[in-house]
Amino acid sequence: MIPSHLMERQILCIAGPTASGKSSRAVMEALARNGEIISVDSRQVYRGLNIGTEKITVEEMQGVLHHLIDVREPEENYSAGDFVQDATRLIEEISSRGKLPILAGGTHFYFDALLNGLPMGTDANPALREELEKLNTEELYARVRSADARRAAELDPSNRRRLIRALEIIEAKGTVPPRSNLGGTYAVEWIVINPPREELRARIDVRLAIALERGLIDEVRRVHEQVGDMRLNELGLEYKISGEFLRGERDEASLLPTLSSKLWHYARRQKAWLRKLGHPIS
Repeated sequence: MIPSHLMERQILCIAGPTASGKSSRAVMEALARNGEIISVDSRQVYRGLNIGTEKITVEEMQGVLHHLIDVREPEENYSAGDFVQDATRLIEEISSRGKLPILAGGTHFYFDALLNGLPMGTDANPALREELEKLNTEELYARVRSADARRAAELDPSNRRRLIRALEIIEAKGTVPPRSNLGGTYAVEWIVINPPREELRARIDVRLAIALERGLIDEVRRVHEQVGDMRLNELGLEYKISGEFLRGERDEASLLPTLSSKLWHYARRQKAWLRKLGHPIS
């Protein structure tokens, strides 16, 4: 166990692509190193998004205190700025208790915002937003990628709201280099989980099959009734594609293969972000 006086300005970050086992590794590290876990997941903050996000259960937590899970309703917004504010406060609180803050999750833009700083804010641009709203989601993502490939790699390509906001910032300020933030005041240790390619694909398929068996479609139906089509599409690939199935836009035979393919492409984008950290990611 790390002595408490050496942990006061230290954090542990656990990252990896989807379905790589970050949650269980975080619990293992917390038990071994007297830690508490801060979830770095833009969807697990929402109540009721359990199966689609593979949210950790109370039993799986093994008594380890977890933060930033189930802190918002699905119809509420939760931004990277909200995360930075909450995580910074929690890191200080956990450190003050003599414990190790462990940040674990797959929302890499949150990691980037916390450790390197958010780009300076810009006011909304109503004229530009009106123009962008006419584009489909794929066109929005292509425009972000063309203007700022680094920023595009950090975004969920299905989240229209964040894609539009990214384009507003790019229009106003261009490609803004990250500013130093928390990473300059804490010693940051990284654990990057990177299963071999075929193993990861198999893990994604198993995760999806279990999610469907556990009632993913019923969960998506409940969330859809609560938030509607547009917001459902912003809550991630599992919810967007399952929503298409519920609306009759996709047949049952294509549901699992499409989810598997889309999540695999998302995992590859996560790997690209991790490569930028200098970790050997295949």
